[in-house]
Amino acid sequence: MSNMSRVEETNSTIGKNSKFEGKFAIKGSIRIDGKFEGDVLIVDKVIIGPKGKVKTNIKASSVVVEGILIGNIEAQNRVLLLPTSKILGDIKTPELIIQNGTILEGRCTISHNSEEDARKLITSLYEEE
Repeated sequence: MSNMSRVEETNSTIGKNSKFEGKFAIKGSIRIDGKFEGDVLIVDKVIIGPKGKVKTNIKASSVVVEGILIGNIEAQNRVLLLPTSKILGDIKTPELIIQNGTILEGRCTISHNSEEDARKLITSLYEEE
């Protein structure tokens, strides 16, 4: 699976000896093999490579993490955490794949409807007759 993420094309790349700071919003996808710090990263797809270090909140359709992420993820489609990933933050997505070896500290919310609070939905379904 790790090799698949390396082959995928990206619109933008932060290379392994590069550092970027700030708010970053792009159309398409980005691969981060260097360091990115900021308030938020808004992108269609983000791939954090095995040497990538990211400290920001991510809003994307899909996220693949092989490196280090400090921040929250909000993904519309999927989050894939590969064996070398280390995440400190909360994840909200309809599909979460965690491979053996991942280190994750945070809360995970798996919900197909991002508009509805999962706790309220589950409680109301439980209370139904």
